[in-house]
Amino acid sequence: MGTRSGQLETAYSARGIPTYRLEIWHDELRKHRLIQGADPWVVQRKAELQTMEWEARWSQICLRQVARDTVENKKRAAAERTAVAQHELQRLTRLLHHALETNDAFDWTSLKETSPFLNPKPSTPLPPPQPQLQSALREPQLCDAKYQPQLGLLDKLIPSRKRFIMKVCRERFDADHREWQQWVELLTAQNAAAEQAYRAELEAARQQHGTAIQEWEAQRTAFREMQRLHNEAIDQQREAYLAGSPEMLQEYCDFVLSNSDYPEYFPQECELDYAPETKTLIVEYVLPTPASLPTVKEVRYIQSRDEVVEQHLPQAQITKLYDDVIYQITLRTLYELFEADIINAIDAIVFNGWVTSIDRSTGQEVTACILSLQVQREVFMALNLANVDPKACFKALKGVGSSRLHSLTAVAPVLQIRREDRRFVSAYEVAHTLDASSNLAAMDWEDFEHLIRELFEKEFLAGGGEVKVTQASRDGGVDAVVFDPDPIRGGKIVIQAKRYTNTVGVSAVRDLYGTMMNEGANKGILVTTSDYGPDAYEFAKGKPLTLLSGANLLHMLAKHGYKARIDLQEARRLTLGR
Repeated sequence: MGTRSGQLETAYSARGIPTYRLEIWHDELRKHRLIQGADPWVVQRKAELQTMEWEARWSQICLRQVARDTVENKKRAAAERTAVAQHELQRLTRLLHHALETNDAFDWTSLKETSPFLNPKPSTPLPPPQPQLQSALREPQLCDAKYQPQLGLLDKLIPSRKRFIMKVCRERFDADHREWQQWVELLTAQNAAAEQAYRAELEAARQQHGTAIQEWEAQRTAFREMQRLHNEAIDQQREAYLAGSPEMLQEYCDFVLSNSDYPEYFPQECELDYAPETKTLIVEYVLPTPASLPTVKEVRYIQSRDEVVEQHLPQAQITKLYDDVIYQITLRTLYELFEADIINAIDAIVFNGWVTSIDRSTGQEVTACILSLQVQREVFMALNLANVDPKACFKALKGVGSSRLHSLTAVAPVLQIRREDRRFVSAYEVAHTLDASSNLAAMDWEDFEHLIRELFEKEFLAGGGEVKVTQASRDGGVDAVVFDPDPIRGGKIVIQAKRYTNTVGVSAVRDLYGTMMNEGANKGILVTTSDYGPDAYEFAKGKPLTLLSGANLLHMLAKHGYKARIDLQEARRLTLGR
């Protein structure tokens, strides 16, 4: 709180001589002083000097306390950092054991959206204040004293005078009564208007609240519908996995490895490929570099030098720790995948461990496979991993790798991923065969799919995108896949081509959305020679879906210098004639 001061006070002696006084306090120092004098300026100056002296003294006390607190804080911080460092080193030695203590099977429900709709329901508004209705004044009565004639002796003796006085009183009453009636009519009209305005305000508030409730319910319905669609897509993915879909098996295994609890400085990236004919899973795994592992074992604060000193592991221990970590990651990855394989779709796993580092001799970034291992399920699952030495176990399983993994010596992988999607087929050009007489709605359906691939290739070519056509299946799956490298709008885009002569219903759009979710794509595009129903457009609203009608398709062709037409009736006649 610092120094406090009272008000400058003036006192007078018996002879009228003034004396000035001022009280000051310093709460932290518990000091108090009363300063008096004949000159008010001198009194205030003394108070200022005393305040400065107290503040300087208190500042010294605070600095000494801060110094003591700082030393203790630094010691405490050093101890806490030591505990964290020891915990991290201990954690690295137990990477494999940590996996053995958890159930690695992936829980599909963890992907489902179950969050509640958080927007609060609009509350009923308070009614507007009741109008203040005005009351009319009392109605004048003829018997009121104001209207009673005051007759004197002459008035009573002379009838004409009496009649005149009574007439005046009656006229006064009639005038007052008319004025009262007019006032009553005005008040009645004003009160009626106030009541009407009140009812109108009540109705407006009711309608406004009703509109807000409708909007809130629409938002809640849309939110729940999005949740339902998302969760249905997750269920479809789960069913596809349980049915043995190779693509979903890879997705499932990626979920398993993504959920694996590693330190945040581990890359935890991988590529997977599954060969259903041999039930072999290939794992291309990105390993941490030697430099990414923590090496601090203790942190101390040296008070005499006011310095925080870190003590690191010796180099020999660092290299041993790194090799042990890599062997643990290898065995742990194999264990997690085999254990999580609840449908027994994996008979063997090939693990290739890759490290990206800087070659000190060239200064260039290099990526090398530093160990590789292929192992059968029955062989691996027969191991007691809780008791093995990771390096000895890797060697016993005939793993390939340098005896010093920290040297990052490259080895040849036992087996590598086939980079091409087996669904993709060779594309051929179609657009150049079109002319103004070509009816897209009647062309061969396979040619139509390749035409769509060709058009989108031209759309994405400038940005370095790649478009591939999948095997012709006519099953409503993916007809083409776009790989767009753009860092903002890019990613994987799935395309379905519908050479329809009828309106495309909402079911086709739902199928596209489910396919997009199953493929892990960023966006879905549906292209048709016809058009879409209102329910299809409504379903696509707010989702990463684009619906291109026949008119849009002709516009895309014209944009790239091609001509064609769409005649749905002609296409229907040709179909009936076949």
